[in-house]
Amino acid sequence: MANITASEVNKLRQMTGAGMMDCKNALVEAEGDYDKAIDILRKKGQKVASKRADKQANEGIVLARTTDDKKFAAVIMLNCETDFVAKNQEFVTFANDVIKLVLSAKPVDIGKVKSLAYNGRTVADGITDLIGKTGEKMELSGYGFVEAGKVFAYNHQGNRLATILGMSKTDASESAGHELAMQVAAMNPVAVDKDDVPKSVIDKEIEIGMEQARQEGKPENMLEKIAVGKLNKFYKDNTLLNQDFVRDTKITVGQYLKQVDPELKVTGFRRLMLGA
Repeated sequence: MANITASEVNKLRQMTGAGMMDCKNALVEAEGDYDKAIDILRKKGQKVASKRADKQANEGIVLARTTDDKKFAAVIMLNCETDFVAKNQEFVTFANDVIKLVLSAKPVDIGKVKSLAYNGRTVADGITDLIGKTGEKMELSGYGFVEAGKVFAYNHQGNRLATILGMSKTDASESAGHELAMQVAAMNPVAVDKDDVPKSVIDKEIEIGMEQARQEGKPENMLEKIAVGKLNKFYKDNTLLNQDFVRDTKITVGQYLKQVDPELKVTGFRRLMLGA
């Protein structure tokens, strides 16, 4: 057995961030070879990840950021099993590192995010390493981005909810962008306007409306017409521009936007929330 000193253990700990006992055991197994010890620690992370695969990871952190030029915004959700780990500084730092990488690389989907280079390996490898250190399941479960004339990001207190929003004009009002990003956070719309609602969502709402009307004893030949009529209520509650404006419920978001700038448009948004 190799004679491993405390300074050697500490050096490996500084290199990997792993616990002292894990580092000592890895160095003993690797007979003092640091490269082999690092591989052992990484394999441990993979082994833990495999064992925890069926666990629930509903805690974590949600972060939204914009590029300095305010043309690109991104939001990510990194999950873990417990709130204790979600508040761990290394976990938080890793999440912040990932969002910085995203703003630089502007990946088109979550798979591309996971394959981004991180400390000579990939983001996915970094997650596996963290799993080995904490013993908890972790996953990058959410990613969204918006590109527009001007973009905005809103991070709700506690980092459990965040939104990003794009507006059509480069001189879009900062306060208006902030207000609408918060509106998305509070009211969770499914689309910007009626025409943006996916057909699959509309079809589902009509199906639900027809069944409700049927349960109320309405004539069969009237069910679809009644369901279509109920869509207006759905649009008001679930499309951003038709929702009541949270700051002033006497007007809609669309009316508020026209007061700010009649030519200003919302081009898109994304919202991520832990447990949603």
